[in-house]
Amino acid sequence: MKKLSVSYAMCAVIYLLSASAQAQPVDWERWLASQIKQHPDIIAAREQLQGSEATADAAEQPLYNPELSSELEQIGEENNYRVGVSQTVDWWDRRSAKQQQAAFIRQAAKAQYQQQVMSKTAEALSALVEWRASNQAAIIAQAQKEQLNALLLVAEKRQKAGDIGAIDAELTFLSLSKQLAQVAELEVALQKAESRVRELLPQWTPEKGGIPEDFWPSEPVSITDQELLQHPYVASAQARWKSIKEEAEVTRRAAKAEPTFGVNAGRDGGENSVGLTFSIPLNVRNDYSAETRVANRAALEAEARFLAVYRNLRFDWQAAQAAWKRYDEQYLRWLELARGRVENSADLLERQWRSGDLSTTDYLLALNQRSESLLAGISLEKHTQLALTEVLLHSGQLRAVAPTATKPLN
Repeated sequence: MKKLSVSYAMCAVIYLLSASAQAQPVDWERWLASQIKQHPDIIAAREQLQGSEATADAAEQPLYNPELSSELEQIGEENNYRVGVSQTVDWWDRRSAKQQQAAFIRQAAKAQYQQQVMSKTAEALSALVEWRASNQAAIIAQAQKEQLNALLLVAEKRQKAGDIGAIDAELTFLSLSKQLAQVAELEVALQKAESRVRELLPQWTPEKGGIPEDFWPSEPVSITDQELLQHPYVASAQARWKSIKEEAEVTRRAAKAEPTFGVNAGRDGGENSVGLTFSIPLNVRNDYSAETRVANRAALEAEARFLAVYRNLRFDWQAAQAAWKRYDEQYLRWLELARGRVENSADLLERQWRSGDLSTTDYLLALNQRSESLLAGISLEKHTQLALTEVLLHSGQLRAVAPTATKPLN
């Protein structure tokens, strides 16, 4: 993608935002990651991750604790007592299935956290893109207003001198009135965009500017099916499916009876005694087969949802890639058309108007078309970068700027 500095060189009045290239990309990405990490939504997501880790820890623990029992009775002058300990045995090894489930719970939680960080990062990037476009549009509108102000003064002088008619001054006044409304609208949009960025990035200020030009990759990298499976959104759904699948296995094993063994010792009628106990549930009235069917169906449902997530993400990525290419093509075409024309067009139009070669009506129309052309260029650049943000999000490449990242985007 062509860098916006090309447009800066074309029109100094419009693209005065050189502060957007204020930092090295890697440093800026680290700053962005630190800002995302401070957002309340990410703090909540991190606490949710810790809670899931605790859930996984609990699932890995042994299923049964030993039980201590005691008994004391008095018969005549004899004091009889008995102390015993019993232990239910995990005969069908439910714990190993729960340990497998715990591993998938951790995988799902980590992937979900990464996805939340990526989504918040994409929100921040989109907000910065919107702010920069709004800032540029406001600069254009303000410059147009000042130009019309100056034009009105000149038109009034020329009217008094008899060079132009009263209608020319009136047309200029009407154009200026319309421009004042546009300036107000664009400044309000800029304030809203700035507030949105401040909400997402606590330490951001307008002086810090927008996204560095070198942040954007020159060409998005295509992703394979295997890489798509590693996307946090897909990986989370896959891990949840495997976790529910293991839960179904736990439920199936839990439907089987497990024995309890015990040993006790004491005195009975003045004699020492030692005893062994054994018990096992008799699943004759309820064999818990319904619970097993429910768990199996839940596993099949989770598998279908995982496949749906995988399929949807692939189509979303393809759509985002196509949209980015279309916007980028049109933006590059706009740059080619505008190169060498924009920076000189205002002076050329004014000279022709002053010399009488251009009527006031045509002059105002040309100024308006020039402004619309510049705004169209800003809109194209904004949509190009927003589409590229979607490509990075759907391809999983925004993980590079997550708080846990160890390498830059490129």
